[in-house]
Amino acid sequence: MKNRTIHHLSHIDLDGYSCQLVMKSTPYEKHNYNANYGPEVKSKLEMILENIINDKKSSLILITDLNLTADESKWLTHEVDKINKNKIDLRLTLLDHHGSGAQSAKKHDWYYLDESRCATKITYDYMKEHFEFDEPEWMNKYVDVVNAVDLWKKEEHDNFEYGKVCMRLVTETRELNRVMFANEDSLYKLALLQEAVKYIYEENAPIVLDDKIHTIKKDFFQEGKNNTLDNLATAYIVKLLGAKRNTNTIYYKGYKGFLSYAVGNTSIVGNGFLVAFPEYDFIVDVSFKGAMSLRADNKVSVAQISKEWANGGGHPNAAGGRIMGFKEQYNYVKVKNQIEALISDKESVAGDLDYKTEA
Repeated sequence: MKNRTIHHLSHIDLDGYSCQLVMKSTPYEKHNYNANYGPEVKSKLEMILENIINDKKSSLILITDLNLTADESKWLTHEVDKINKNKIDLRLTLLDHHGSGAQSAKKHDWYYLDESRCATKITYDYMKEHFEFDEPEWMNKYVDVVNAVDLWKKEEHDNFEYGKVCMRLVTETRELNRVMFANEDSLYKLALLQEAVKYIYEENAPIVLDDKIHTIKKDFFQEGKNNTLDNLATAYIVKLLGAKRNTNTIYYKGYKGFLSYAVGNTSIVGNGFLVAFPEYDFIVDVSFKGAMSLRADNKVSVAQISKEWANGGGHPNAAGGRIMGFKEQYNYVKVKNQIEALISDKESVAGDLDYKTEA
């Protein structure tokens, strides 16, 4: 494993992120990916395979807390074999506890299934046997905490109650979007859990952690003067959006726009972006289901843009609509391709755009 890069795909709940927290104690180069069940799993696996092919490095695909269907397992085995034939040394390991993966586990030796332990505990035990790692003092107890709450073992009262708080820490942390800011969102959640373990031995640990959650979140985003969590997170997100200007810029009828995907809170984030980057005429955020929210700052009527793109409407500086036929994606590039195809189709609409245009 010493010279092998680990591409670690895990679930988006406490158990899934805790698998990645456990793997942080290994010395290897690692890249984290997260997915919910359904099409997102294969989409992220395609992304991992593409990254491995481009990097041309010996690698391990490690999948935790996600079960694959028989078809997905067959497809993945085939893709890994193809890469190995092209002389990129690639291995594959899946560690899971969901019984729905039993069919795949029977057919593939890389698929490890154990329903008696949560995925974090499986990963922890597997890591001790197969990886180099420097185990922190808190890890064994933390693994028991995740195991108790993930398998809903209420009788393990101390572990269970602390686990419930940790679970909420993950499930109610939505400040960052997992598609637009996949790396940052992963770092954020792992940083929160890394802070949470500091209180694991405290008296009344569940209550102590519960009281600390707001402060822990603010500390992650705070770079200078104190502010509300909303304002700190907004400033952080606007900075992240700004760093993506080279890839996320779009143009419509001579106007310069920025395309974001499922960031949400467009009134605050969108207007914050336009203030920070005045070279842009408008910003549009498209949701997973194709609803779009547009904002401008007196340079162009987004109500007219919304009308032309999706028969939507609103005000000159704030408008919205829904893109018919939009296909949900887990890769920003595919989202942008859809929007640019829409723009190309709508460019032929008669008339110019200006701020005074009415919806």
